[in-house]
Amino acid sequence: MSIKIGDKLPPFNVKATSNLTITNPDLIDKYTVIYFYPKDSTPGCTTEGRDFSALQAEFDQHNTQIFGASLDSMKRHDNFIARQNFTFNLISDPEAEFCNLFGVYQLKKNFGKEYMGIVRSTFLFDKTGTLINEWRNVKVKGHAQEVLDTIKNL
Repeated sequence: MSIKIGDKLPPFNVKATSNLTITNPDLIDKYTVIYFYPKDSTPGCTTEGRDFSALQAEFDQHNTQIFGASLDSMKRHDNFIARQNFTFNLISDPEAEFCNLFGVYQLKKNFGKEYMGIVRSTFLFDKTGTLINEWRNVKVKGHAQEVLDTIKNL
């Protein structure tokens, strides 16, 4: 069962870059964007991270924090951030436990092969930690701007 619009996350505890541990109270008093992506240092995931980073100042103006999340290790995340100069932290979820709260770890097909992986998705929480918007099966082009525009119109 995954989180739905109007829900708060059940208690969680995840590790992120900058030696952070993120829990429910970290989603309070600001808007929070959590976007899930398949893999560090791949073309689409790099573009998506760059797009969110390019809009960081505008997200900041709207009291919004951003977290990217994937199955990658903390070491891979640290390297990815360093190479791309991302302006936000990345959540490491190697066991897909956090992904499963959102229902984004799914059976995927690529060139006839089936495998488990992350379906690119983004979730927006309000200042009380309540899910207020979601984007599933995201296409990267223009997505970060669409998320920002949604926040601007709240």
